[in-house]
This record gives sequence, structure tokens and C-alpha cells, in this order.
Amino acid sequence: MNHSITVQPSGRQFEAAENETLLIAAIRQSIGLPYGCKDGACGSCKCQLISGEVHRQEHSVKALSEQEEAAGMILTCRTQARSAVVLESRSVTAANEFPVRKMPVRVTRIDRLSSDVVRVFLQLPPNDTFEFYPGQYIDVLLKDGSRRSYSMANVPAALGGPAQQIELHIRHMPGGTFTEHVFSAMKEKEILRVEGPLGSFRLQKDSKLPAIMLASGTGFAPIKGLLEQLEAMQDNRSVQVYWGGRRPSDLYLNDWLTSYCQRHTHVTYIPVISDALAEDGWQGRTGFVHQAVMQDHPRMENLEVYACGAPVVVQSAHQDFVSRCGLGHESFFSDAFTTRADLAKS
Repeated sequence: MNHSITVQPSGRQFEAAENETLLIAAIRQSIGLPYGCKDGACGSCKCQLISGEVHRQEHSVKALSEQEEAAGMILTCRTQARSAVVLESRSVTAANEFPVRKMPVRVTRIDRLSSDVVRVFLQLPPNDTFEFYPGQYIDVLLKDGSRRSYSMANVPAALGGPAQQIELHIRHMPGGTFTEHVFSAMKEKEILRVEGPLGSFRLQKDSKLPAIMLASGTGFAPIKGLLEQLEAMQDNRSVQVYWGGRRPSDLYLNDWLTSYCQRHTHVTYIPVISDALAEDGWQGRTGFVHQAVMQDHPRMENLEVYACGAPVVVQSAHQDFVSRCGLGHESFFSDAFTTRADLAKS
């Protein structure tokens, strides 16, 4: 049995079967609800249930607290319809979004950026047109049917990016099915299958508010895409980029970002290291990256925040920026990177 799902205030509608989550049904019909991990761990797909009967699956309490659940909030990635449903989600995307597709890609280059991060360039099929918003991601489809999600770190050709090419930043997860292959066996010319574009994280193009861009680890990948988009658009809004890592080597494109800021004086880079060792000789900011933002911006009423990285970083930033610094909930845009290890802990 299918049920009608309506998303307010946009009025977008789609059908959901009882055996699929609201998010999967929306993706299947190209309705761009916000989401991140799709596994109930990050909270990116949280929205208000206005009416209707639903079945809630298990999820991380960090993603949706008992208080939020009691107030009628749901995670669309862990919720199935049992009747017609009305949701409130102000981030739902327009009807003319880029289509989600499956396609083969060829590995053309592998750059070792640090001891545990590589940059992989993927070539699309010849004469193929793959459109996406900077900040979105693709799923790599593995032979066992599982998926691994990676943000695209470049802009599409329409914005001056390399033709027919996708750039990914991949961190080595010891024991990880895909990353063990990437770091030990992947070769140039290897063929992968991917699906995309996915995700609702993107630049608010019509906004002129000063922006805080916050990244932890490889959460810098989608931030790099947004910075390249600003450059392509010749958008000179004020931007501060806070990039956090445990040690300086985690800031694997430090020179690229430093050079970008030298070319664009309206963009400032603030690296933040949490666990530097004596041999690192670190002289910069220390501590947790979202706390460094709050130290510099105790009031955020007139700012936008774009946050990417580990769920704990994104969740802490959202909670503290809204509750302690006055940031509007609608001015916080995020993409949480949830690994298989994160899900196991959840």
C-alpha cells in the first residue's frame, strides 16, 4: 500500500510504500529532502511531523533526542508511513533538481595527501553530462551490494570545473572494506560504479550574509567545492573557513586553502588543532574547532554556517551555535560524515 506524503511549506508531494522509509521514497522520486548518513546516526534529515501515522525505526539518540521525538520530530531515514503524512521541511529542494543516476567511472589519478587521506579523480563516461551542486556527494556501489558515500570536492564543468571529472577525498578506515582496497590495491584505470548526485548540502546562492564554513577532517571536501563555486560566481561575500584536525597533518590541503585565501582577501582561513604533539611544533589555534568559532563569534544572528565532518562535530556546532550564540536554525547547513564504525557505535 502506498501513502501520500506532503512536504510543507513547499507543497511538494510524493508516494511512499509501507516497507520503505520516507527518505528513500523521496529520493526515488527526486524529492530533495535534506539528509546525510541515511542510517539514523547524524540527524541531518530531522523534520517535523505535522500529521499522519508513522512507524519509527531505531535510531541514535544523538540524532534525535527523546524530547525532540516527544515534540513530534522524526528522522525521515528511519520513519515509514502508515497513513497519509504531512511533514514540515524548509530545506526541500525544487522540482527541477538534477536526476540521480547510476554510471561507471574510471579512476584516472590517485594522490596521497597525507598518511591516511588520498585524493581520487574519477573520469565519467565519454560525452556524458553529469550535473550536480557543489557540496553534494556520490555513493560508490560495492560488489556486495553495500555503498560508501563521498562528497565531491570540485565544481561541475558548468562552473569551470574539469570536464567529465569528479574529485573525492578518502580517509583510510583500518579494516574498512572499501578504503582498505583504495589504500592497498586500487590502480589507475580501475572501473567503479557510482550513483549520484545525492544530498541536499549546497551553497545558498542568493544570500549575501557573511558565512562561517566549518570542516573537520575530510569534511573539507564539500567545503572546497563551495569555495570553488564562490570563485566561479565571483561572489565576494565575507567567508571564514575553520578547519579542524587532531594534528596538523590532518589539514591535508593546507597549502591549497592558504593560496586560495591569498587570491581572495574576503576569505579567511583559521586552522584549529585539538591534539598536537610536541614534535608538530604547532603555533596556531588549539581545541575543538566549533568552540574556536564561538570564541570569535559569540553572537551569530546575522551569519550563515556551513558545517561538514564527523557527526559529533556537526551536532555540537548546531546545538551550541543555536542555543548559545543566537544562530537561526534555518541558517545552519550541514553534511555529517557517518562511517560504518560510527554506525556500529550508534
